[in-house]
Amino acid sequence: MSKIYTKTGDKGKTSLISGHRVSKSHLRIEVYGTIDELNSTIGVLPASKETPQEIRQILIAIQNKLFDLGAQFANDDENTEYKLPDIEEKDIVFLELAIDKYTDELPLLQSFILPGGHILVAYTHIARTICRRAERYAVALSEKYEINPIHIKYLNRLSDFLFVLARKMAYELKIEEIKWKQNIEYPSI
Repeated sequence: MSKIYTKTGDKGKTSLISGHRVSKSHLRIEVYGTIDELNSTIGVLPASKETPQEIRQILIAIQNKLFDLGAQFANDDENTEYKLPDIEEKDIVFLELAIDKYTDELPLLQSFILPGGHILVAYTHIARTICRRAERYAVALSEKYEINPIHIKYLNRLSDFLFVLARKMAYELKIEEIKWKQNIEYPSI
C-alpha cells in the first residue's frame, strides 16, 4: 500500500475482498469490525510484562487467527482469486485443550465472578464480551448469508477460552476473584 487513505470510503461505502462495495453499516462489516476490535483488545494482554510467556504466545497466535477470520468475513465470494487462510478444526481443538488444561489448574468456580481485580483480568473480560458480540453478529449474518459454521464455532470457543483465561490470569497474578454478591448494599458515602 502506498497510501493509507484512499478516499473511497468517504461516502459511507467500503470494498469487500471480492471488490463488491457495501455500506459501512452492513452486517458483514459489523462482524469483521468487531473481530478487529477484539483483536486490538487482546493485543493489550501480551503487551504487559505481567503476562506469562506461555499465555503471551497463545494470545499472539489467537491474534493471527482472528486476522484470518476477519478476512473470511470480509470476503463475500468463495470464488475469489485470493487464497485466504482460514480457521480449521485444529484451531478449535487447541482452544478446548487450553480451556481444559487451565480449568484443571484453577480452583473450582463456586459463584459468578465480576470482571476486575487487576487490569489484565479486566481486559481479558472485555475481550470476552467483544468476542460474544462478534459471535452474535456472525450468527445474524449466517441467518442472511451462507457462512462457514466453523467461524461461529471458533468465536464461541474463543469466548469460553477468554473466560477461563481471565480466571487463569487472576490466579497467576495472585489476585482474588471478585465474587458476585446477591442483593449487595452500597457502601456508606
